[in-house]
Amino acid sequence: MARTIQSLERAAAMLRLLAGGERRLGLSDISSSLGLAKGTAHGILRTLQQEGFVEQDDTSGRYQLGAELLRLGNSYLDVHELRARALVWTDDLARSSGEAVYLGVLHQAGVLIVHHVFRPDDSRQVLEVGAMQPLHSTALGKVLSAYDPVAHSEIVEADRTAFTPRTLTGLGEIEGLLDLTRARGWAADVEETWEGVASVAAPIHDRRRMPVGAVGVTGAVERVCQEGELRPEIIAAVRDCARAVSRDLGAGRF
Repeated sequence: MARTIQSLERAAAMLRLLAGGERRLGLSDISSSLGLAKGTAHGILRTLQQEGFVEQDDTSGRYQLGAELLRLGNSYLDVHELRARALVWTDDLARSSGEAVYLGVLHQAGVLIVHHVFRPDDSRQVLEVGAMQPLHSTALGKVLSAYDPVAHSEIVEADRTAFTPRTLTGLGEIEGLLDLTRARGWAADVEETWEGVASVAAPIHDRRRMPVGAVGVTGAVERVCQEGELRPEIIAAVRDCARAVSRDLGAGRF
């Protein structure tokens, strides 16, 4: 039987530890959980940090998973069940709305884009799979924060940056928006994250009726809105897409 490399086993164990439980862990927590001396644990963490697999918070000194894992993880997205189930429905949504479609999931304190369908025209566009969006200002982020308790805790604790004059950063205002999102089943972002851009998103649920992601349409304000209001046909199309993906994931009719 081939011998294993102990340092790689320990590094893998650290990544699994950081991937579960608390979002950030200190050196003492990591070393005691894995039964390692602090010096040994620190050396492995420093190496993982240099490679981008681990990040250290400047204020607390605690460690969390790094952005390099997101880039490596993109190779897994092709077989990710949520993305696979959503492919046909998101293509249909892009055609019916005439706008770009994004599929997002919660990752750390933001929204990770796992699928992006280009706007169906001849304009030059940039693929945004693997990009991160904020929770408090985007339509995708609001949906996730309204339905996922973990996302909700992240938005409460996050540093809520004002990206435009329309961005809401007060916790009371955001809680009101999340209540509204749950009541109507969709969320909006009209120039709250990017000037001139509007978005609509709705939640996707799995067979346990748990929120597993969100799907949304994004485009220029003058196309997504009409007379200052979001176009109702786009809202309906986004909600229909979210329901269809949810049904394919076993959520049943709702």
